[in-house]
Amino acid sequence: MPFRKTFVLLAAMTSVLGLASAANAPKSEPPGFLFIANQYEHTALLVDLRTKAPVARVEVGVNGHEVAISPDMHFGYVPIYGNSGVGKPGTDGDRIDIIDLKERKVAGSIQLGKAVRPHCAKFGPDGFLYVSAELAEAIYVVDVNAKKVVGQIPTGAIESHMFVISPDGKRAYTSNVHAGSVSVLDLEKRALITVIPVARIVQRISITADGKRVFTHDQDAPRIAVIDTASNKISGWINVGSTIYSSAPSLDGHTMIAYSPAGKLYSVDLDNLQQIGASDACAAVGELALTNDGNRVYLTCPATGQLQVFNPHNGKPDSEFMLTKGVDGIAWLPSVK
Repeated sequence: MPFRKTFVLLAAMTSVLGLASAANAPKSEPPGFLFIANQYEHTALLVDLRTKAPVARVEVGVNGHEVAISPDMHFGYVPIYGNSGVGKPGTDGDRIDIIDLKERKVAGSIQLGKAVRPHCAKFGPDGFLYVSAELAEAIYVVDVNAKKVVGQIPTGAIESHMFVISPDGKRAYTSNVHAGSVSVLDLEKRALITVIPVARIVQRISITADGKRVFTHDQDAPRIAVIDTASNKISGWINVGSTIYSSAPSLDGHTMIAYSPAGKLYSVDLDNLQQIGASDACAAVGELALTNDGNRVYLTCPATGQLQVFNPHNGKPDSEFMLTKGVDGIAWLPSVK
């Protein structure tokens, strides 16, 4: 797929971030793997980034949308959401499937006790797996060793679809799709702090590495809400060329990549809250993932099966590669142990 404006986008990122010159940039694919949920195939993929090919394709329930990886990088977790879209009728998932990444097979599942449409999953610094439970209007706290739910935190809103956890592990922030809001949760007290109204409909959410700002995306207007986590209030808006589905701030917090289903990838200056570049991308509701060192940005394209790769060091996209249609939730890991 062509990327006519990629140089403008990524050159602007290089200027703002002060990244290494092309001469010093990595010249090969960074080591590691991608763990990806495929909604259409009802599988979880483990992709070797050196060969750009799956080394495992494991069948999971209907449907896994998102993934999480254990801190020891031995297991992958796939919440089984069901066959519906958010807020739409369909089946209601009630479990999390576990994949042994080393043995490349299903290693069991965690039953959640009732049908709650589990969706987003993330490990906190405390070792618990936090999982959004949409129909329960809560985040579940899961002990993966005991394979059971040990707590839940109310979000105070419907359709708490995605969430992020602050770097210190004390707070979580959920995007509540058709409630059009963001809930702020106290993970230590397992309590709701507040609900922040944002727009009529929002999608996805991201957080800076320092935990000072959270971003969610208005689905009726091409703008991104900036939430100050000290005040739990909207501190500003970022106007972009088209509505945003997912975003990923850079490690230093000065820029952000924002992806639009209209087929655009935007570079945003977070110091001045403005768009500084745009590139062609796949036209689908894809998801972004960054490597831990910030050297690569990966974008899944469910409608086509493309996996698009961006390298902010040299101002050019890497060669994309094809997987299979349905690739969605994605996580990067440096190795499998």
